[in-house]
Amino acid sequence: MTTSFRPTRRLFLATGLTALAAPALGRSAPVVEVLDGRAFGSHWRVTLPAGRNAGRHRPAIEALLADIDAQMSPWQPDSAVSAFNAAPRGEHPAPADLAGVTATALAIAAESGGWFDPTVGPLVAHWGFGPIRGSERPDWRGLSAGEGHLAKAEAGLTLDLCGIVKGFALDRVVALLEAAGERDLLADLGGELAARGRHPSGRGWSVAVEEARRGLPGGAAALLRLDSAAVATSGLAAQRYEIGGQRVGHIIDPRARAPQAGRLASVTVAAADATRADAWATALFAAGEVEGPALATRAGLDALFLIDGEAVSVTTGSIAARLV
Repeated sequence: MTTSFRPTRRLFLATGLTALAAPALGRSAPVVEVLDGRAFGSHWRVTLPAGRNAGRHRPAIEALLADIDAQMSPWQPDSAVSAFNAAPRGEHPAPADLAGVTATALAIAAESGGWFDPTVGPLVAHWGFGPIRGSERPDWRGLSAGEGHLAKAEAGLTLDLCGIVKGFALDRVVALLEAAGERDLLADLGGELAARGRHPSGRGWSVAVEEARRGLPGGAAALLRLDSAAVATSGLAAQRYEIGGQRVGHIIDPRARAPQAGRLASVTVAAADATRADAWATALFAAGEVEGPALATRAGLDALFLIDGEAVSVTTGSIAARLV
């Protein structure tokens, strides 16, 4: 079932999603430690309670993210995914993480009826947003993944995991921190967020969703309680241009083989893990402002849809219970 809400005036401007983790101004001692860096052409940030010696985690986090990038970045010509994209038809060896993420991507492609399609990379490049060259006829059914290998039915088929890899990497960062004994944390990778435990103040972790919709004054934002879950947003705030007054964005409608042309400003999905939240946010945005909420309802997803020029936004599942 879908419902609607009117954004409150509790304003917090962000790019996609932003953590509300900083200590209050004027407080004599900080209550959190923040560790951050760069990865995947974006940023990462980990917030822990003060006194946890956050810096000790940096080498492991940086090594983890570098390994994932070396496997799954289409921007690196020597990455494992680039090697697969350049390979002929047939079965090819692949690192375990790459094969596993691809299997998850293909499962979500099936669950979403193809709205999430990891073969759209050449179309993304065609519209000026990516490096992958190959067939511009997406066909996720032509790919398969097994233990230690990937396969393609045609040489021109390519694999683009940009709609899921940040979520996967974020889940791995959280698992690393938990294995190191951290129980209360907030992790951010390029605007995808995952929380565990509670903020040191005793409240739950909260995040803010940017108000990117045209026609609403003041930049009204939605504020969400995260509470040991993950949240991901797909939208066009950062990657878009206009031609003749029409927006052109990086999220492809695989059925139209063109950028999603509807009125969605963003889609935010909350889930138990960031991998699925990331992929489903991409799928729902690709589906548009009509089919997207219907798909989210059928799939039982907690999602928030912000629509250009409308003060009323659409929610599905139980995400409305997270709104502050």
